[in-house]
Amino acid sequence: MNKFLKKLKSLYKKIIQYIYMNRLFLIYLILALFGAEILRYVTVSHNILLKPFLADLAVILFIGAFGYLVKPKNQFKYYFTWIIIFTICEIINSIYYTFYEGFASFSQLSTLSQTETVVDSIFVKLKLMDFIYIIFPVIFYYVHNLLKQSSYYNLMEKIEKKKKMVIATIVVSLASFGIVCSISTNSDFSRLARQWDRSSIVDRYGILVYQFNDVFQTIIPKVNSLFGYEKAYQMFKDYFDSSDRLMYTEKNSYSGLLEGYNIVYIHMESMQNFLMDLSFNGEEVTPNLKKIASEGMFFDNFYPQISTGTSSDAEYIMLTGLLPSSTGTVFVSYYNNTFISLPTLLKEKGYYTFSMHGNYPSMWDRNKVHPQIGYTDMYFHDTFTFDDSKDSPDVIGLGLNDKLFFKQAVEKLETIEENNTNYFGTMITLSNHSPFNHNDAFTLDINDYFKDPKTGEDTSTCYLCNRDIGKYIVSSHYADEALGDFINYIKESDAFQNTVFIFYGDHDAKMSYKDMNYLYNYDPITGELKDESDPTYMEYDVYDHNLNKKTPLIIWTKNKDIKAKLHGKVSTITGMYDVAPTLYNMLNIDNKYVLGHDIFNIKDNNIVVFPNGNYLTNKVYYNSSTGKYKTLTNNVELDEDYIAENQQYAEKALDVGNAIIAYDLFNERKGESE
Repeated sequence: MNKFLKKLKSLYKKIIQYIYMNRLFLIYLILALFGAEILRYVTVSHNILLKPFLADLAVILFIGAFGYLVKPKNQFKYYFTWIIIFTICEIINSIYYTFYEGFASFSQLSTLSQTETVVDSIFVKLKLMDFIYIIFPVIFYYVHNLLKQSSYYNLMEKIEKKKKMVIATIVVSLASFGIVCSISTNSDFSRLARQWDRSSIVDRYGILVYQFNDVFQTIIPKVNSLFGYEKAYQMFKDYFDSSDRLMYTEKNSYSGLLEGYNIVYIHMESMQNFLMDLSFNGEEVTPNLKKIASEGMFFDNFYPQISTGTSSDAEYIMLTGLLPSSTGTVFVSYYNNTFISLPTLLKEKGYYTFSMHGNYPSMWDRNKVHPQIGYTDMYFHDTFTFDDSKDSPDVIGLGLNDKLFFKQAVEKLETIEENNTNYFGTMITLSNHSPFNHNDAFTLDINDYFKDPKTGEDTSTCYLCNRDIGKYIVSSHYADEALGDFINYIKESDAFQNTVFIFYGDHDAKMSYKDMNYLYNYDPITGELKDESDPTYMEYDVYDHNLNKKTPLIIWTKNKDIKAKLHGKVSTITGMYDVAPTLYNMLNIDNKYVLGHDIFNIKDNNIVVFPNGNYLTNKVYYNSSTGKYKTLTNNVELDEDYIAENQQYAEKALDVGNAIIAYDLFNERKGESE
């Protein structure tokens, strides 16, 4: 017993001695760990988990080990530099997660130039918590001053064993890494290697492993693009030559239906389906959108597949039938690529092609990529007549308001039709862009009127007014009014008898789960959220939140013959990448290089693959981050083979989509030079 106590006492002395002699290093370690854990806790996981903790610990230890090679009086500079780096990383990712529900990537640094015109959208969502990490370098500097006033640094100069401490710290770091690897699955390593499911990586490995892995993954494609073309091209060729792909390219009852007709995309900013079911005080939020849907062919289970390129990703997918890049944004990082798209192929058929937008052409580098992706002309900010001065009623948010945009756009469309036999174009709306700030043009009354249960008097409350969801609803009502004006212009015009309009929501409005649950389950009378015992309570979990991100897709025309054939509701699960192949068939265009399908061929066998690795079928929504899923059909059990096969399909589609972009695989001259 005495021997045990002596050993325990000796161990205690060694621990105290270690702490005393390594105070600066330990403060660095503790503060760095706190910052990393707080970020992960407030973003992807509200739990303290062993694996990400050990992963962050391993990184911090490994970096910290080399601080011992620095003279003690200069060690503060080394550790303080890394504390600053970690803090910047945490602040950037906290803000990025608030805005995008994802994590920042070095490959996306080129998109920072795009924040100039959306700065209000970013600042409106900033929270104090995004900057809490600043406290860590402040504490570290304060501790340094205390140590400086003592004899700590002079003592360390005399007694510190540099090599021993470096080796010991690295050994502990590697041991931590070893434990992390031993409790990781093949799926975990796959996510780490592919990097497209960033939230999953942070949840499993912590923010620091994610960020260093991101640096590695950003550099590797640049290196591989010089050497890996042949391997990427072979994967690409095998994929598109497979019988599984060819079976969905057969003709159907819609084949050639739109050959020779004009096609115009109406790109509706942030418009979501759930708005079509909302009304306040007897006034519908989107009555015009509902009317367009009832008059045309409405795909009510249509899902955007955008990544961090948001609106520009939507354009890319809608024009190509492919998936966006997992490293950077196509329009910014790969604008000079060769594209096979609707406008490029229709130009070969003699179509005039154009794009229209009330914003500056430099946004998302559209002035560079639009000609490359097939548009002959662009009608942007400087081609419209309006007062763009501050506080002008002509401007809402980022630029020309939608009502003025549509009014002048129709005039341009009439001129285009007069001068061209056929045309294809995209008209991009703008007013419904976040942050959905109040404007005098917004007229929807979202107050809730009721009798006070205590006094019996008529009263009201606007519980939605100061929340993002309320601002979004009011903004969307204005955007819908502008759509109504546009449809009226088209109907009253003598032109457009041979024109088909494709209305689509470019992406969801990025409302938080909390805000959406607030919309569905807040009781304005009690001032609290409803519980499950309330008969009006609506169950709304995280899966419902993702499934609620669908946006409208409507094919509409005033041509009576075509309208009779393209009419009604299509409830097939449809992805944004399915639109181009569906239209290719209708236009009699052969192009097998799409990741989506003609929706009228594949029907209920469709799978919608999202850039983060999640996927959706008519049977299941699968979350790649958790490996869990929600079945969408009652009384149907899904075996694990079904889940695994679709997961494999999703991963292959993402790999092929990324290879097309990263290696510019449609550039024949590049292939010849390899």
